[in-house]
Amino acid sequence: MKNFNLNKIIRPNILAMKAYSSARDEFKDASKDLIFLDANENPYNNGLNRYPDPQQRDLKQILSQIKNISTENMVLGNGSDEVLDLIFRAFCEPNQDNVISISPSYGMYSVLANLNAVEYRKSLLNITDFQPNLDDIFSKVDANTKMIFLCSPNNPTGEIIKRNTLTEIVENFDGLVVIDEAYIDFCDEKSWIYELENYPNIIVTQTLSKAVGLAGIRLGILYARKEIISVLNKIKPPYNVNQLTQNKAIEILKDYEKINAIMQVLIEQKAVLKQALENCSFVEKIYPSDANFILIKVDNANKRYDEFLEKGIIIRNRTNDDLCENCLRITVGTEEENSKLIETLTDLSRKI
Repeated sequence: MKNFNLNKIIRPNILAMKAYSSARDEFKDASKDLIFLDANENPYNNGLNRYPDPQQRDLKQILSQIKNISTENMVLGNGSDEVLDLIFRAFCEPNQDNVISISPSYGMYSVLANLNAVEYRKSLLNITDFQPNLDDIFSKVDANTKMIFLCSPNNPTGEIIKRNTLTEIVENFDGLVVIDEAYIDFCDEKSWIYELENYPNIIVTQTLSKAVGLAGIRLGILYARKEIISVLNKIKPPYNVNQLTQNKAIEILKDYEKINAIMQVLIEQKAVLKQALENCSFVEKIYPSDANFILIKVDNANKRYDEFLEKGIIIRNRTNDDLCENCLRITVGTEEENSKLIETLTDLSRKI
């Protein structure tokens, strides 16, 4: 971070390009009484005949109130995957640059790297505690390393990355550090969005798909310094978050007390599930979890996955992931769903 220079990180063609200006960008504060004949829309009102706000101002304002972060530090996208793709497009030169990610971790980082012709370098977590290996990460950094991806709490391992570890990476890397906080609401760790003033080289992504329960509308949030936000706004599609998504997100976010109550139930149910897993004969290890899921090591992941499937319960088989041989990832369900899961665990244990 000591030598971080954003202009050297941005792709030269992105730095030089002029952003597209949509019809709605030109009338940000326009009165509803105006007659809009500028965007070739159908003029007959059905509630969705007009283009949505390209900057999602009303939605950002609610998020700003919830998170206590300025709207100027946000970019919204059609799911977190879109905003992750934007940062590849903005900062990584195809067939030249590389990025580093811990492994195992969220699989879309490597997919997006491949889509954008960017070399993807994996750094295996420490097998003992699933924490990053700092020496290994920094050994993979070279002059063309633009970004380091760190999912915290990490998927599929479930554990938060220790703050001093993240701090060391942020302070000693001159590129961008992307901290994926998809599961941050399920733990007590302070979000890195509140470190934007201290560190110009961090990008933090969050989602409404997990704790907020809006996976179906696809809405991701990226937080960064204004200078980074300006670059991403330059290249994002003009109407990337549709009106229905904006409306539903605003509706649900207005009742954040309900969201918090549901999160608390899920945290309580995770404890119930963990206790049941501890009593299960074929479970060899339960990994610490700061998310809404639990990673377990079993005697035979493929066999146990099939047995759960036969009972109508779908879990995730992670046995092919790095360091996850014979591991299953179980999402915390409703009380009723967890009861069925625990009943199945008990039945399968008796058969051994």
